[in-house]
Amino acid sequence: MSMLASYLTLAAVLFCIGLYGVLTKRNAVVVLLCIELMLGAVNLNLIAFAKYGVVPSLAGQIFSLFAITVAAAEAAVGIAVLIVLYRSRATVNVDDYDRLGR
Repeated sequence: MSMLASYLTLAAVLFCIGLYGVLTKRNAVVVLLCIELMLGAVNLNLIAFAKYGVVPSLAGQIFSLFAITVAAAEAAVGIAVLIVLYRSRATVNVDDYDRLGR
């Protein structure tokens, strides 16, 4: 099995675990963590293709760096929104956030 196939298999497993968590968990913090896990799997794919792809270059690694920056900003904004929602509703259950107007 080549190294690229190993990295892609690991990334697929991580992405599936993250997707399962996003679709089944009710805790908003766990959902955010699963989204971060899925973004990490995408970054792993980018870096693996940058190193072992048909034309190896730094483009995948640079794009992965930008994706990590966006993921950090997304996590900060997501946690800030959850803190505000928790203060107003006293719960982090995703099912209770069906209407934001109340």
